[in-house]
Amino acid sequence: MSFLQVVHLVFSFLYPVQSNSEADCEFWKDLDSTVVYKEGHVVLAGMFPIHSKGIDQEPNFNMRVFRWSQSMIFFIEEINRNPTLLPNITLGYRLYDTCGLTALSLRTALSVVSQPMKRSSLGECSSPRIPIIIGDSGSTLSMAISRILNLFRIPLVSYFASCACLSDKHQFPYFFRTIPSDVNQASALAHLVKHFGWTWVGTIGADDAYGRTGIDLFTTAVAKLGVCVAYRVIIPKLPTQQQLQDIVKTIRDSTARVLVVFAIEEDIKPVVDEIVRQNVTGKQWVASEAWVTSTLISTKENYLSLSGTIGFAIRRAEIPGLKQFLFQCLLNTSLPAPSTTEQVHYTHSCTGMERVQDIHSIYNDVSELRVTYNIHKAVYTVAHALHNLLLCQKEIGSALTQQCPDIHNLLPWQKLNYTNMFGDLIHFDKNGDPVGSYDIVNWQIGSDEGLVQYVKVGRFDSSLSTAQQLLLNQDKIIWHGGTKEIPVSVCSASCPQGYRKVTREGQPVCCYDCVLCAEGSISNITDQPECMLCPEDFWSNQHRNLCVPKQIEFLSYSETFGMALAVIAILGVVSAMTAAAIFFRHRDTPLVRANNSELSFLLLISLTLCFICALTFLGQPSRWACPLRRTAFGLSFALCLSCLLSKTLVVLMAFKATLPGNNTVRWFRPPQQRLGVFLCSVLQGGVCVAWLITAPPFPVRNTWLYRDRIILECHLGSVALFCCVLGYIGCLAAFCFILAFLARKLPDNFNEAKFITFSMLIFCAVWVTFIPAYVSSPGKFTVAVEIFAILASSYGVLLCIFAPKCYIIIFMPEKNSKKFLMSQK
Repeated sequence: MSFLQVVHLVFSFLYPVQSNSEADCEFWKDLDSTVVYKEGHVVLAGMFPIHSKGIDQEPNFNMRVFRWSQSMIFFIEEINRNPTLLPNITLGYRLYDTCGLTALSLRTALSVVSQPMKRSSLGECSSPRIPIIIGDSGSTLSMAISRILNLFRIPLVSYFASCACLSDKHQFPYFFRTIPSDVNQASALAHLVKHFGWTWVGTIGADDAYGRTGIDLFTTAVAKLGVCVAYRVIIPKLPTQQQLQDIVKTIRDSTARVLVVFAIEEDIKPVVDEIVRQNVTGKQWVASEAWVTSTLISTKENYLSLSGTIGFAIRRAEIPGLKQFLFQCLLNTSLPAPSTTEQVHYTHSCTGMERVQDIHSIYNDVSELRVTYNIHKAVYTVAHALHNLLLCQKEIGSALTQQCPDIHNLLPWQKLNYTNMFGDLIHFDKNGDPVGSYDIVNWQIGSDEGLVQYVKVGRFDSSLSTAQQLLLNQDKIIWHGGTKEIPVSVCSASCPQGYRKVTREGQPVCCYDCVLCAEGSISNITDQPECMLCPEDFWSNQHRNLCVPKQIEFLSYSETFGMALAVIAILGVVSAMTAAAIFFRHRDTPLVRANNSELSFLLLISLTLCFICALTFLGQPSRWACPLRRTAFGLSFALCLSCLLSKTLVVLMAFKATLPGNNTVRWFRPPQQRLGVFLCSVLQGGVCVAWLITAPPFPVRNTWLYRDRIILECHLGSVALFCCVLGYIGCLAAFCFILAFLARKLPDNFNEAKFITFSMLIFCAVWVTFIPAYVSSPGKFTVAVEIFAILASSYGVLLCIFAPKCYIIIFMPEKNSKKFLMSQK
């Protein structure tokens, strides 16, 4: 017969179970006749769900919980043998199987508080009532029991009920526990999920206070960290096969690769069985403390689906002597024989030939004593509280003695702090909760027969600062599928730099699309919800992840277009100077003298200045270049048009003077011509001086025309004075055109007026079209339009007036004679 069968046989003898599966866990006809008990001065009650209902509705014997109950006996016996703790006081116990059912737990609690005072042979009451209960394992059971015990002021110390709701001292004033509250675990799980970059997780919980509250706390905690919950599944206490299939379908079909489970092993086992049956893999399981070290779940058969499971486990301890005690044979040299009132039975006496290490079962597996350690802390906490009361009674002084309660008639729970044999400080906060301290364990296959091992990869301590609470050794973690690479569980891939997150309509915030930042804005970190605008003088680069200085743009000499305009302007200067050289070389010839050589030279100088003026519009605008451009333009064209106006008047008046009695010609002699040119130019000069004094042109950085670049340009300063300059030039040109048009019918050989007419026609056409082109041209092309207008009008005058004369002088010298000039058609 195997060891497991022997232990089950022993327990069946102690707890006779009905074979009728419809008995709804009514395992005992008489509750008192089925209790494992031992009398003592103070009796502690223990409540354990040793039997539980499975999916097949048949009662299951839980060897792990049975070990817990036997451990409580071991700890009490250990205290009774300790001469320094509770000397001369014997602790007794009464252990109950609650079957994990609320109704039976309540019945048990009522039975405990209603225990009669048994009488001795002398007729005196000798057995005290039970002052405290250790249990129950489940949060829902503990809530129900605690409400009953509140009426009797009996404390309940739970070793496995972690629901945060039990911290409410208004509802549960006499509840204490040695397992941390789920508030700590939910926070720890949330930080673990965030640490590994999982933003899309599923949650599964049992249909009880532990599961539902745990999921709610976890969901609230991860939401603050930017993590979304893909689904929320509740496992019924007695699920049907269809319900299990629906749960597994939700897990399998979800895009969330990570799922967090709050459930005890009895509740999660049916789901795991269905997961394994359907061969669902590729999911990373994150377990709560209730099942992360459960040998019922971490089997070799389940490992393919659950490999790499990680979770928080309550602290463990190596408890010496426990395994030998659980071996259930009487060691006469180490353990006393049971008293006559003790109902603990051993299968046999030890022969000395047994090898404990040869016996392997869930029952005697002491490698992961975590819940057992909580029971150890619960029992020893009660013992230390009783010991403090005992010491209080020994204090000298009547006042102190009156304040000490009777150890045989305990009042409500007494808080205390002490350090146990393992060096851990045991104390409770105002809610009756211990410090939230957990081990982080990872399921890995060991070399020993391929059994699942719980490898400690870190710890969590809520008493530390937030930055130090979570300590991990990631190099030791083996994830699902045996990989060292952290699994990815996101609804949407991380948005790289240069993109922003746009939440999909009707979906959680973790489900989003990555949209490229608009021009002029950047995102220099991943998963940025909004793009940042670049400063005014900066612009986004091509990848939208960096603001770079905006491109500075102006019409420069180095670019092709600017270079072409400069060449044309220089060519104009050369042409004007060439014409002047030709006229100077042939200044004594009839053609040059007949065309008023002085005004011609002055006109050529003004045209040269006009071409040079065009060059000032090229290059970077500056505080001196901007005023120079406008004033040079206004003065040079005013001088040019003044010369043309004088030439036109001279031609016109020359033929008027041939009439008898007409003395008008004396007002258009060279001195008067020079004076006229001077006065017309000075008037424009006065306007320019006023412009420079009041509101001169200045350089500006145009950032409003283009968003991606800065246009360096010259602001007009005073728009009104600029219009005056242009208007004055326009008036001169119009007046000159009218006079030349009137003189167009004079004899051809003397008729310079028609060439002036053509030149003014070109001039006016250029500057009339300049206005709309100037207004509509963007950026540096505005300057190009101005240069083009200057060059076109200047070339028009130069070619129309001087090109024919230079042609005759060079190529047709025979016409450069007085005889030809005096001849008429």
